[in-house]
Amino acid sequence: MNRLRLLSTLAVMGAMRDLAATYETDTGQAIEADFSPSAALLQRLRDGEAADIAILTAQGIDDLTREGLIRPGSRTDVALSHIAVAVKAGAPKPDIGSVAAFRSALLGARAVAYSRIGASGIYFAALIRQLGIEDAVNARAVVVPSGFTAERLVSGEADLAVQQVSELMVVPGIEVVGPLPPEVQTVATFSAGLLATSAQPEDAAALLRFLASPSAAAALRRSGLRPPVP
Repeated sequence: MNRLRLLSTLAVMGAMRDLAATYETDTGQAIEADFSPSAALLQRLRDGEAADIAILTAQGIDDLTREGLIRPGSRTDVALSHIAVAVKAGAPKPDIGSVAAFRSALLGARAVAYSRIGASGIYFAALIRQLGIEDAVNARAVVVPSGFTAERLVSGEADLAVQQVSELMVVPGIEVVGPLPPEVQTVATFSAGLLATSAQPEDAAALLRFLASPSAAAALRRSGLRPPVP
């Protein structure tokens, strides 16, 4: 079997690493997985980078399908995720149970870490603008160009980190405080699609079916994700 190449958003990295390893063991199919923020992957694919499967936001997969880069009809939802807040392990956990409490926690933080180009960071930037605290938060924010915001907790650069819960959970030495309040929460759907240029579409489709199967649910939940609603 030829190696399958998977380009995936960071938001599902923990689960996809586990699932790819399981699939390799069970089938003998080698998988090369590459993880980056969704926006970066979109640009790489538009620039012609070769792969067999892409995992992005649902909107990203739909956009690439319209552009002819993803095979029509191949979009498969694989995970649901919410945005959460984390602190360094052992640090006090602020109250974020209401919008007012969440707003106060952000204003009271020495520094808040969030991502520049990830889906959660784009949403958070709009949210603090909506809450009227954009200037105050950004005056001392640590805006991460790419990667995991919770790493800035461990380094001491920030005392709150905001990102998809699954991205927070891959960083050791932190604790998840909880999700954003329901009134300002957004649930992201992450989807997979087959690249139109894949040289091995049948093998790629078999992997895609596995990633969306009930047997993948446990790995998703361990990493803070949820299986998509049937």
